[in-house]
Amino acid sequence: MVTTDANNIFVRINTDEGIHGIGEASPTWRLCGETQAIDIAAARDLALLIVGKDPLEIEQRLGDIEGFLHHNTTIRSAFDMALYDILGKAAGLPLYRLLGGEKRELETDLTIGIGEPQYMAEKAREILGMGFHAIKVKLGTTTVEDVARIAAIREAIGEDIPIRVDANQGWDFNTAAATLQALEPMGVQYCEQPVAWWNHAAMKGVRQRTTIPIMADESVFSPQDAFILAREECCDYFNIKLAKSGGIYNALAINSVAESCGKPCMVGCMMESRLALTATAHLASARSNVKFCDLDTAFFLASDPVTGGIVYDGDKVTLPDEPGIGADVDAQFLKELEKIVVE
Repeated sequence: MVTTDANNIFVRINTDEGIHGIGEASPTWRLCGETQAIDIAAARDLALLIVGKDPLEIEQRLGDIEGFLHHNTTIRSAFDMALYDILGKAAGLPLYRLLGGEKRELETDLTIGIGEPQYMAEKAREILGMGFHAIKVKLGTTTVEDVARIAAIREAIGEDIPIRVDANQGWDFNTAAATLQALEPMGVQYCEQPVAWWNHAAMKGVRQRTTIPIMADESVFSPQDAFILAREECCDYFNIKLAKSGGIYNALAINSVAESCGKPCMVGCMMESRLALTATAHLASARSNVKFCDLDTAFFLASDPVTGGIVYDGDKVTLPDEPGIGADVDAQFLKELEKIVVE
């Protein structure tokens, strides 16, 4: 699947005290079953549900939202972000501090899409030239083709740069096992979601047949999913995405499950701008159990409508210190967008 447009939605919540919070949804129908039209309709209902209620009572407001709309995690995450943004601003604290964490130096990888081996090898060299020290590679076809891709990339970048692979559920059990076994000598740091999200038995079986650590992505939306995957010994790591989990509140719960069973986490992204990426980076900074970051979608967007927010220096990600998320959307950019107001 090739993504050519980011049909994102910004949610702004205004308070009587003059504070506003902002969040972002990046609907991905293949993963979350959401489109922009679906999420706009849902956002109107969610706004009507919480209007007039105390935004600082985050647990209650998110309980209202999830109780009304159990699925549609992506648009729920935008409301969750906006509420946390308000809470941080009301407390006068940046989000990482509000969550009880510290400002850590974060490093992100940069992703290479599926292509011919030599093309992918050239992209890998370009990424190193941009100052990145870890590369994420999309796979998920045949063993012969995928091994050739990683072999070409490894030859191009040398032995010291971590390669992280993401099959996006593209393999069946036999292909996953054979491919990962063939990749073991090539320094692969981990593999995301080698098989279908629902096939826990295959995921566990693949994990037992390779020394490459397995990371759950599409199979973990909720803390309950994380608990089941851990109990069934399906994976070594969890990939937490705000758009999958419904936002920061549930992302914290997933990380708590992971901590309790000794499984580190990564934070990832859909096609968000630096707004949602900044919220995600706050979460990563606040929790030491988050060991890996995949916060690279800002590099693939044609424009950057965000003011403030995280700053990139090569692969280094620096958080803002302003209260709340510390990012907003340019007012002129917003004027050009379709707008729905609920009062």
